[in-house]
Amino acid sequence: MSDVAVLPKIGCLDDVRALCRALPAPARGATDAAVARQSTLTKPPGSLGRLEELALWMAGWQDRAMPSAARIRIVVFAGNHGIAGKGVSAFPPAVTAEMVKNYARGGAAINQLATLLGAELRVVPIALEQPTADFTEAPALSEAEFIEAIQIGMAAVEPAPDLLCLGEMGIANTTSAAALCAALLGGDGAHWAGRGTGVDDQGLARKRAVIDEGLSRHRDALADPLQAMRRLGGRELAALMGAVLGARLKSVPVLLDGFTCTAAALPLFRLGADALAHCQIGHCSAEAGHRRLIAALGLLPLVDLDMRLGEASGAALAAFLVRAALACHTGMATFAEAGVSGKEA
Repeated sequence: MSDVAVLPKIGCLDDVRALCRALPAPARGATDAAVARQSTLTKPPGSLGRLEELALWMAGWQDRAMPSAARIRIVVFAGNHGIAGKGVSAFPPAVTAEMVKNYARGGAAINQLATLLGAELRVVPIALEQPTADFTEAPALSEAEFIEAIQIGMAAVEPAPDLLCLGEMGIANTTSAAALCAALLGGDGAHWAGRGTGVDDQGLARKRAVIDEGLSRHRDALADPLQAMRRLGGRELAALMGAVLGARLKSVPVLLDGFTCTAAALPLFRLGADALAHCQIGHCSAEAGHRRLIAALGLLPLVDLDMRLGEASGAALAAFLVRAALACHTGMATFAEAGVSGKEA
């Protein structure tokens, strides 16, 4: 883990840019030691495929040849969006707060997955009584609101866990996510918008139009990834971005959830191509656009099960694979220990 004792305070957007120019790298020594161990285990080289890659990834970020996933934290950020009033979701904005209460009662899918994992679950509602501005009319967040949400996200990394799973809840946030992808990767509403919570054809048409209107309104500022996020995103997206950044500063490996969660990390990627090296995509969502977003990031999902729930469900499911990878990496016998003949030269 990084020796950063306390994560820095963000006073302005230039502070975020400065942090992205000096991000810690994985520990090469630990990775090399883990590679050496893999070569001695009782299996043909590479025969566990991506499980081996996961073990090496965890070793590098934890700076331990024998990494652990004993302490898993799942964080779900929740926020409300002004654009929900434009009919871009199949559910009303009140559902965000209602689902937060459901999490507190233990009634959601993520509660069940967290219990199975033995993971800590944190649900972080952010000013649900104060939706963002409608981004077709004004920037979604003021700079002060944006910075506050980033700080909330960074704080969720404390104290540093072995593995961080990130997710979100927010009616209309797939609209913000699609708008952000269009702003930073090109394309329009038709290219990026999906059905989200299950909108019908008319709802999808409204969603696409809202995205295009937002892109047009803010077009002069969208070359800056942070301004694109501030203007088109939401509090939970900004908090997710902050959590990803905070995790990197602490050298904590991260599993990202679906489309909205991955889109929230996109501005960091645009600020530095290796800014998401400590992240894996937990799953490929059925939401339109997620697969092409993953491809643009140069990453591969760990799970592809046609899920589109959000709330970190795909990331939590992928955490089981991380546990499996580490169980094999740390628990398997070496050829020498097992008295098994190794590969002949």
